[in-house]
Amino acid sequence: MRRIFILLLMTFFVQYNYAQKVKLLSSETKSSFRGLSVVNDNTVWVSGSNGTIGKSIDGGNSWKFFVVKGFEKVDFRDIEAFDGMNAIIMGIDVPAYILRTIDGGSTWDIVFKDTTKGMFLDAMEFWNEQSGIVIGDPINGRFFIARTFDGGKKWQPISYQNRPMADSGEACFASSGTNIRKLNKEEAIFISGGMHSNLFIRNKKINTHIIQGIESTGANSIAIKNQKTFMIVGGDFNKKDTNSLNISFTKDGGISWGTSINPPNGYRSCVEYVEKNSWITCGLNGVDYTNDNGLNFTKISDEGFHVCRKAKKGKSLFMAGSKGKIAKLILD
Repeated sequence: MRRIFILLLMTFFVQYNYAQKVKLLSSETKSSFRGLSVVNDNTVWVSGSNGTIGKSIDGGNSWKFFVVKGFEKVDFRDIEAFDGMNAIIMGIDVPAYILRTIDGGSTWDIVFKDTTKGMFLDAMEFWNEQSGIVIGDPINGRFFIARTFDGGKKWQPISYQNRPMADSGEACFASSGTNIRKLNKEEAIFISGGMHSNLFIRNKKINTHIIQGIESTGANSIAIKNQKTFMIVGGDFNKKDTNSLNISFTKDGGISWGTSINPPNGYRSCVEYVEKNSWITCGLNGVDYTNDNGLNFTKISDEGFHVCRKAKKGKSLFMAGSKGKIAKLILD
């Protein structure tokens, strides 16, 4: 009888973990999407290479794609949308740009431009519709940070002496727009990679316990469940199928760290908290899901994606990746 119970329990566990499916929605463009902003269950924006932006206002059933005039060669690695009309996009390297639209993407205004040698923007995060932050790779040994307090109309770099210091060979990955996240109503935390991989929280610099030591390794994404519980993913993007030291998580704000019994199945560029004990992560070789706060991940798709984001106001979760792929998580 005990053996039957264990078998039933194992069957339930497998079925429960495979109750999530990835449904492809669009591959209408050749651009690679790394920026994704899910406003609610209906309104979704993506941004990517070749100056391409996409928008859906019907939950991903139909999409409108357009190229930002004058920026046809720019890679917009991150996007923050507030509704179907207002959004902000980030172009990464020299000159680094931030653009803003208030008419649904028909026109865009340049709200930030920096031609500094070595400038490379990695990700944006907003606390609300007015207050936001952008982070970039180190310049002269310190991470670049700029802030906005008027919905992205103006951006002000913080003073050099107040920027976090970077170790030699340490930078950020502009892989999914999720290496910086809001911790609470006032604070943000971010992660780094490369020769060194750290979590920066307040005035602390904490090792992520993600693989590090060469330029292609380190933390790529962090997700927040609450002010003490974070999950970090990464790996080596040159070894997409290797799952050694590709995840770490903490439940005490970074004092102690744990890792998975069954980790994600390779390098992962993004992780997102879903609900209760559930998280999702994606990378070049597929999508993984956990229902036990990261102890065990199950691969739910072999389709590769760069980014996965949940609706800021709603329950929908979308993914985006190379060759114009956009998908939605379906909960059976």
